[in-house]
Amino acid sequence: MAGAHTSRDFEAELRELRAHALAMGARCERILQLALDAFFDRAPPSATHDIEQLDQQIDRDEMDIDALVLRILALRQPVAYDLRLLSAALKLVTDLERVGDEAVNIAERTREGPGAARERVRLQLQEMADVSQEMLRDALEAFVRADASIAEAVIARDDVVDERYAKAVEEMTAFMSANPGEIAAGIRVIHVAKYLERVGDHATNIAEEVIFMVRGEDVRHARTYPPPAVAPRTEH
Repeated sequence: MAGAHTSRDFEAELRELRAHALAMGARCERILQLALDAFFDRAPPSATHDIEQLDQQIDRDEMDIDALVLRILALRQPVAYDLRLLSAALKLVTDLERVGDEAVNIAERTREGPGAARERVRLQLQEMADVSQEMLRDALEAFVRADASIAEAVIARDDVVDERYAKAVEEMTAFMSANPGEIAAGIRVIHVAKYLERVGDHATNIAEEVIFMVRGEDVRHARTYPPPAVAPRTEH
């Protein structure tokens, strides 16, 4: 974490930014949990209304934080770490807003009634939900604490979500082949698995931005396209 600033107003604005981001993240965690509870038949009757209200608040959070960051940029003209922090915040709120959208998508699939198809891959979906929620929570903690080590652990867990997603799709494909009358329900369940996989992706994006914020190191796509090895120098 960078040290305190000589400008008290600037420091107060950065504290406000972190608090806003944390509150938005908490709402994203809440809306995702409500959507998952609805999907797994654990939600109260008021869940749909709560999800809609939270989604609207998350959208307002995104606009409010964007406005705050732009105001800080205009008034303070930050450099180095502070500039990277503000850049990360702008990208973070975009990913958080999309997490809210993924939760709404899950809730919409719930209303269509997945039935037996859901039960076929319940274990994989529950594991995906648990890991993706943990990733989101830890990515937010990494941002607030400016902790690159927590962010690196988040990125490492994305493979777990991807593996569970591939397994869920494989099992659901076999289920639909054996039960042609359940194809529509099977497709809806695959959609839910994809939404959870995207939550993991958004958490990964946030973690990557935290690493850039702290170290100034861009690690996006590093796993897909690792940097070329540097040949050892030879003595002449």
